[in-house]
Amino acid sequence: MQKKRYTKGEISTITEQIFSLLPKMSILCFIGVMGSGKTTLIKEMVKHLGGLEEGNSPSFGIVNEYTYPDGELLGYHFDFYRIENTEEALDLGLEDYLNKDVWIFIEWPEKIEPLLPEERTNIKLEILGPETRQLTILP
Repeated sequence: MQKKRYTKGEISTITEQIFSLLPKMSILCFIGVMGSGKTTLIKEMVKHLGGLEEGNSPSFGIVNEYTYPDGELLGYHFDFYRIENTEEALDLGLEDYLNKDVWIFIEWPEKIEPLLPEERTNIKLEILGPETRQLTILP
Protein backbone atom coordinates (compact mmCIF):
# COMPACT_ATOMS: atom_id res chain seq x y z
CA MET A 1 0.00 0.00 0.00
CA GLN A 2 1.36 3.38 -1.05
CA LYS A 3 0.03 6.67 0.38
CA LYS A 4 0.76 10.07 -1.12
CA ARG A 5 -0.50 13.57 -0.37
CA TYR A 6 -0.70 16.09 -3.18
CA THR A 7 -2.27 19.32 -4.35
CA LYS A 8 -3.73 20.07 -7.78
CA GLY A 9 -0.46 21.82 -8.66
CA GLU A 10 1.41 18.55 -8.02
CA ILE A 11 -0.93 16.33 -10.03
CA SER A 12 1.54 15.84 -12.90
CA THR A 13 4.21 14.61 -10.46
CA ILE A 14 1.78 12.31 -8.64
CA THR A 15 0.67 10.88 -12.00
CA GLU A 16 4.27 10.03 -12.89
CA GLN A 17 4.69 8.36 -9.49
CA ILE A 18 1.53 6.29 -9.99
CA PHE A 19 2.64 5.07 -13.42
CA SER A 20 6.06 4.12 -12.03
CA LEU A 21 4.26 1.66 -9.73
CA LEU A 22 1.93 0.12 -12.32
CA PRO A 23 2.31 -2.55 -14.95
CA LYS A 24 1.53 -1.52 -18.51
CA MET A 25 -2.14 -1.61 -19.52
CA SER A 26 -3.78 -1.85 -16.12
CA ILE A 27 -7.34 -1.79 -14.86
CA LEU A 28 -7.44 1.15 -12.45
CA CYS A 29 -10.37 1.56 -10.06
CA PHE A 30 -10.81 5.00 -8.50
CA ILE A 31 -12.56 5.08 -5.13
CA GLY A 32 -13.62 8.31 -3.46
CA VAL A 33 -16.49 10.61 -2.66
CA MET A 34 -17.86 13.10 -5.17
CA GLY A 35 -15.35 15.92 -5.56
CA SER A 36 -12.35 13.92 -4.37
CA GLY A 37 -10.54 14.37 -7.69
CA LYS A 38 -11.13 11.09 -9.49
CA THR A 39 -11.91 12.66 -12.87
CA THR A 40 -9.15 15.26 -12.50
CA LEU A 41 -6.58 12.53 -11.86
CA ILE A 42 -7.83 10.39 -14.76
CA LYS A 43 -7.70 13.46 -17.03
CA GLU A 44 -4.04 13.95 -16.11
CA MET A 45 -3.29 10.25 -16.60
CA VAL A 46 -4.76 10.28 -20.13
CA LYS A 47 -2.67 13.36 -20.88
CA HIS A 48 0.46 11.71 -19.44
CA LEU A 49 -0.10 8.64 -21.63
CA GLY A 50 -0.25 10.86 -24.71
CA GLY A 51 -3.97 10.53 -25.33
CA LEU A 52 -5.59 12.77 -27.90
CA GLU A 53 -8.89 13.44 -26.20
CA GLU A 54 -9.33 15.59 -23.15
CA GLY A 55 -10.19 13.28 -20.27
CA ASN A 56 -13.67 14.07 -19.00
CA SER A 57 -16.04 12.28 -16.72
CA PRO A 58 -18.37 10.12 -18.79
CA SER A 59 -21.13 10.51 -16.18
CA PHE A 60 -23.91 10.78 -18.73
CA GLY A 61 -22.54 8.45 -21.38
CA ILE A 62 -21.00 6.06 -18.82
CA VAL A 63 -17.95 5.32 -21.00
CA ASN A 64 -15.43 7.44 -22.92
CA GLU A 65 -12.90 6.06 -25.38
CA TYR A 66 -9.42 7.57 -25.69
CA THR A 67 -6.93 7.14 -28.52
CA TYR A 68 -3.33 8.05 -29.27
CA PRO A 69 -2.59 10.61 -32.02
CA ASP A 70 -2.03 7.75 -34.51
CA GLY A 71 -5.57 6.47 -33.86
CA GLU A 72 -4.51 3.46 -31.78
CA LEU A 73 -6.79 2.78 -28.82
CA LEU A 74 -5.39 4.06 -25.49
CA GLY A 75 -8.23 2.94 -23.24
CA TYR A 76 -11.64 3.44 -21.71
CA HIS A 77 -12.93 5.58 -18.85
CA PHE A 78 -16.07 4.37 -17.07
CA ASP A 79 -18.15 6.31 -14.57
CA PHE A 80 -20.66 3.99 -12.90
CA TYR A 81 -22.12 6.62 -10.55
CA ARG A 82 -25.51 6.57 -12.26
CA ILE A 83 -26.02 2.83 -12.72
CA GLU A 84 -28.49 1.03 -10.49
CA ASN A 85 -27.15 -2.54 -10.68
CA THR A 86 -24.45 -4.74 -12.21
CA GLU A 87 -26.85 -5.85 -14.95
CA GLU A 88 -26.58 -2.38 -16.50
CA ALA A 89 -22.78 -2.72 -16.68
CA LEU A 90 -23.13 -6.14 -18.31
CA ASP A 91 -25.59 -4.66 -20.83
CA LEU A 92 -22.88 -2.13 -21.79
CA GLY A 93 -20.57 -5.01 -22.64
CA LEU A 94 -18.25 -4.43 -19.67
CA GLU A 95 -16.78 -7.93 -19.88
CA ASP A 96 -15.65 -7.28 -23.46
CA TYR A 97 -14.05 -3.97 -22.49
CA LEU A 98 -12.20 -5.56 -19.56
CA ASN A 99 -10.69 -8.22 -21.81
CA LYS A 100 -8.97 -5.70 -24.09
CA ASP A 101 -5.27 -4.97 -23.71
CA VAL A 102 -5.71 -1.24 -23.03
CA TRP A 103 -5.90 1.09 -20.04
CA ILE A 104 -9.19 0.90 -18.14
CA PHE A 105 -10.12 3.73 -15.76
CA ILE A 106 -13.18 3.06 -13.57
CA GLU A 107 -14.92 5.55 -11.30
CA TRP A 108 -17.36 4.16 -8.69
CA PRO A 109 -16.08 0.56 -9.01
CA GLU A 110 -17.92 -0.41 -5.83
CA LYS A 111 -21.13 -0.40 -7.90
CA ILE A 112 -19.82 -3.26 -10.08
CA GLU A 113 -17.50 -5.03 -7.61
CA PRO A 114 -18.67 -8.59 -8.47
CA LEU A 115 -17.79 -8.02 -12.14
CA LEU A 116 -14.23 -6.78 -11.58
CA PRO A 117 -11.20 -9.02 -12.06
CA GLU A 118 -8.80 -9.58 -9.18
CA GLU A 119 -5.96 -8.26 -11.37
CA ARG A 120 -6.62 -4.56 -10.87
CA THR A 121 -5.26 -1.61 -8.95
CA ASN A 122 -7.52 0.29 -6.56
CA ILE A 123 -6.70 3.96 -6.07
CA LYS A 124 -8.47 5.57 -3.14
CA LEU A 125 -8.75 9.36 -3.05
CA GLU A 126 -9.53 11.32 0.10
CA ILE A 127 -10.16 15.03 0.56
CA LEU A 128 -7.80 16.50 3.17
CA GLY A 129 -8.55 20.14 2.42
CA PRO A 130 -9.77 22.46 -0.34
CA GLU A 131 -6.63 21.84 -2.44
CA THR A 132 -5.10 18.78 -0.78
CA ARG A 133 -5.86 15.12 -1.48
CA GLN A 134 -4.47 11.86 -0.22
CA LEU A 135 -4.05 9.03 -2.66
CA THR A 136 -3.70 5.43 -1.51
CA ILE A 137 -2.75 2.72 -3.97
CA LEU A 138 -4.19 -0.58 -2.82
CA PRO A 139 -3.11 -3.92 -4.29
